[in-house]
This record gives sequence, structure tokens and C-alpha cells, in this order.
Amino acid sequence: MSWKKKLAAGTALTGAAAVTIHMINKFIYFSATLDDLLSNPSGSYYEWRFGKIYYTKKGEGKPLLLIHDLTTYSSAYEWNKTVDELSKKYTVFSIDLLGCGRSDKPNLTYTNYMYVQLITDFIKHVIGDKTDVIATGESGSFVLAACQNDSSIIDQIVLVNPASIELLGKIPTKRSKCLSWFINTPILGTFVYNMLTKRKDIEALFQMDYFDDFDNIDDDIIRTYYESAHSGNASSKYLLASILGYYTTINIPHCLESLSNSIYIVAGKSNQDNIDFANDYKDILPSIEIVEMDNTKYLPQLEKPDEFLEQLNILLSSGE
Repeated sequence: MSWKKKLAAGTALTGAAAVTIHMINKFIYFSATLDDLLSNPSGSYYEWRFGKIYYTKKGEGKPLLLIHDLTTYSSAYEWNKTVDELSKKYTVFSIDLLGCGRSDKPNLTYTNYMYVQLITDFIKHVIGDKTDVIATGESGSFVLAACQNDSSIIDQIVLVNPASIELLGKIPTKRSKCLSWFINTPILGTFVYNMLTKRKDIEALFQMDYFDDFDNIDDDIIRTYYESAHSGNASSKYLLASILGYYTTINIPHCLESLSNSIYIVAGKSNQDNIDFANDYKDILPSIEIVEMDNTKYLPQLEKPDEFLEQLNILLSSGE
């Protein structure tokens, strides 16, 4: 076979492989979003500079902003077992962060400062008043940074299992930048993203890290998280690329040292790392109060909503 025929055969084989992978990606998107679970509840959109931000508003009283964890499968659904009760006392705003859930998922580099701007603008332009904030995981980092940047917008802060200060201190490296670039590539990068966010992997995440008791995991939770990861035709991969590239990190000690807000941490006691991470925050800012929740891991608001609400009522009332 001549080199021209070999080249033609190789090109045809590569093209066929690309088409096959593309079709697999399309099938994953279709199957993951078939149930359209994210269509409820209906909400509103805030037209922000980088895209539309989905949010819901419910109740009357002091404003309370709920911010889900910063992952590609997270959304305001994280608070669906607590919103109704909280809305009896507060005006509750729940948002889908840019790159997540029902919000836009533009192809850009997602940074911690971008989310600081988002939270700041949302509070000023939508809520319109100083607000209490509850945030999960890595999202707590840009809440703290937003508060440091503008002390007039945030009152009390509740961090639910905040991310490791060590992890948040990482900065982009050549390796992380290459990984970020690869995930952002069309077809193959999308395929890898889809392999990293398979339903069975989300199930394993809940079983091992998120919930203490496997029996507490509702199938609707898994299905909704899976749908969120793939809504928008896998456009959430751009957020994952930024997270893996360490573009969403920040210097937490620098943020904490200048804050005078009432800050509380709710830590799932069934994972010792949660307790250790919480104590690392308290070592920097001794005024932080830590509540350890028994029989929970990473998402107590979903696993033990009644106990979680009880702790919130105590914490937020004590700071009023």
C-alpha cells in the first residue's frame, strides 16, 4: 500500500472514530436530560454580564442566599429539602452558579474572582439588601472573598463543609493547565468529561463521600445531579476544566483574617476530614463557631434536613 493510500485510510479511520465519539456524546446528553428534572421549580433569570443566572425566590423576611457546591453536577436542587421551611422566616434566594444547573454555561475560564463578582452583583441588583449566606464546599471561598471585598453586602455566613484550605491554596501549574486545555477540546474532551461524570460515578460519590447512610440516597437525587452535569450538552465541562486547572482557588487565610462577620461552619461528623478542615478555618479566625452534625458527611442539608434546619435556626438566631 502506497503512502497516499495509507494516509487516506488513516484519515478515514480518524474521521470515523471522531463521528462515533460525537454520536456517543450526543446519546449521553439525550439520555441524561430525558426526564427534564431541572425544569421544576420554575424560577427567574438574572441577566448577568457573562450569562443568565437561574434563581428562585420564596418567602418573606430577612434575605437569605443559598449557594450550592461548586461542582458540575451541583445546582440549587441541593437545597430542595430545606427551602420551604427556611422561607417561613426568610426571603430565600437559591441560585444556580454560572456553569451549573439551569444557568448559562459559557466557554470561558471560570475563576474565583468571577464568582466573587457574580455574588456581589446578584446581592446588589437582585436581592438589594445585606443578606445572610449559606454556601457548601468550595463555594464558601468566594463568599468569604466577596465579603472581604465589600463588607456591606453580606451579614452572617454559614459554611457547610468548606473545602480544604490547602486545596484552595493550589495555583495553576503546567500540568493543570494542560489538563484544563484537554478537557476544553471538542469531541474528545467532551467524551472524557462524559466518562468522568457517569451516573455510576455520581452514585459512588454519594455512597462514599456525600451521605453517611446509603439508604438515605433517593434515586431522584442521583438523577438530578446526573442531569445537571449534562444539561447544556456537556457545556459544564468548561467549569470542570477550570476547577481541574486550579483557576477557581484563592488564598483563604488572607480573606479570613480581615473579616468581622459572624461565621459558622456545619461539619459532617462521619468524615473526620470535614472536622479537620473546619478547625483549620477556626485556627485562622478563632471567632468561627463549628457545629458537628452526627451521622452525616458532605451534604447534611440533603441527608438530614430536619437536623440541619434545627442547627441553622440556632446559629442564625444567635447572630441576630
